[in-house]
Amino acid sequence: MRGTTRGRGDTATRGERHLRHVGASARRRVVLSMRLRVCFVLFVTLLMIVVSGCGARRAHNLERIFAEVRGREGKRPVIVIPGILGSQLVNRRTGEVVWPSAFRSIDDGMSLPMTPDLVANRDELYAAKIIDVAYLARLAPGIYVYQELLDALRRYAGYREGDWNNPAPDADRDTFYIFPYDFRRDNVETARELVRRIDELKRKLGRPDLRFNIVAHSMGGLVARYAAMYGDADLPDGDVPPQPTWAGASSINKIFMFGTPNEGSAEAFVTILEGYSITEGLRPRVRLFNKLTPEDAVSIPAVFQLLPHGEAARFLDENLQQIKVDLYDPETWRRYKWSAINNPGFRERFARGRVQSEADAKMQSGSPADLDSYLAAVLRRAKRFHEALNAVARVEQKTVPLFALGGDCEETLAAPVLLREVKTGNWETLFRPRGLRNSAGKRISRKEVTRAMFAPGDGRVTRRSLLGKESETEKGKSLFNKMLPLAYGVFACDLHSDLQNNKTLQENALTLLISEVTQ
Repeated sequence: MRGTTRGRGDTATRGERHLRHVGASARRRVVLSMRLRVCFVLFVTLLMIVVSGCGARRAHNLERIFAEVRGREGKRPVIVIPGILGSQLVNRRTGEVVWPSAFRSIDDGMSLPMTPDLVANRDELYAAKIIDVAYLARLAPGIYVYQELLDALRRYAGYREGDWNNPAPDADRDTFYIFPYDFRRDNVETARELVRRIDELKRKLGRPDLRFNIVAHSMGGLVARYAAMYGDADLPDGDVPPQPTWAGASSINKIFMFGTPNEGSAEAFVTILEGYSITEGLRPRVRLFNKLTPEDAVSIPAVFQLLPHGEAARFLDENLQQIKVDLYDPETWRRYKWSAINNPGFRERFARGRVQSEADAKMQSGSPADLDSYLAAVLRRAKRFHEALNAVARVEQKTVPLFALGGDCEETLAAPVLLREVKTGNWETLFRPRGLRNSAGKRISRKEVTRAMFAPGDGRVTRRSLLGKESETEKGKSLFNKMLPLAYGVFACDLHSDLQNNKTLQENALTLLISEVTQ
């Protein structure tokens, strides 16, 4: 029949074939619908994962975590030591706050006198208190520096602040003391002052056996380490190798180091050459107006003592190969024209008694030879300080356990590059990565330069520096195979200036602090 086509073996009528076609279409629609539903569910699930990942990070609820132990009594007392720039500096004569401040004082700069007699290089500034919140200008918002750390000790761990001069009868427990200091001065001098203040506090408390836990940020950790290793002793005279006595172990129980540069910091080197930058890591350097200029930094012994230690000082050539540079040799600084001291204009103004910053800060005059003698003295003092910190304890000595808390997510300067201009023969010291072409014409990408110059850290202190220099003689004998008596180490993703406020690091430190009581 016309209009009817049957295949071989197909005996179904048109109606039957229609019903079969309709059934197949329905099944396809059902399958398609199910697939769409599955895809929709997968899409929603994926969207939720992405959204949750892009949202605010979960923060440690320290109040809830420590709720049950906050009221625990008898906790060992704590001493808080800020890092460099962490103490308020006030003019003893005028009462003016010179630091922190965005603008240079008319009467005071941050510079110290520069003579070979480092002990005598003093001015009218003194350390008044720790900087909890910094107001750099009258209408500027406050910058939280140590406020969150102090609040954590109070709110979560149940400590109260103590008075060094008039301690309460029960201030030998559940109490923290703050040790502000003039961060410009020699760290050995500061450490000895810390030891003397602890001894006097123990006398007032009637507890000669009392030992304190120390929570220190950045350079404060070096001060605490020297105090623990040598007590009230100065560096030995001449070339006598420093030998740790661990005299401070009678007063110091544990040291918690937040971002302490135990192996030094290349950023300190950059600060001496270019002045202090408020930014960290690979971020563009931003000067704090005319505060802490290169002329200020070169006059501060403590900054030199933050330089990379000995063999830890790494420099690279035009091929990104490591070269030997002696940072303790004044001739090295003259060769590369490092620091204001080797700037002809600065030397001339110093000789004429007209060394001035952008804001006409006053400074004493002297001869260029005085500057050279000062540089030699401050470099030698830094070398001796580094040798003292790097000295290994004898096996039978009782040391003070160190706890390292730091950051390792930021690219941190570890090895500047030294480049020589072919035509002039002048040297350029490269701190920021860029693409290079060496003398043979080979191009080196910015990525390669960055990888060679920078290392994981917190933007100012590398992970390696916090953990300390490796000692082959002590290898395998302690945690992380380092010569430091490290008992514990933990890292988080934060910048150097915020490590003390990081909740992960705070939780680790507080857990250990509240776990023991005074004897």
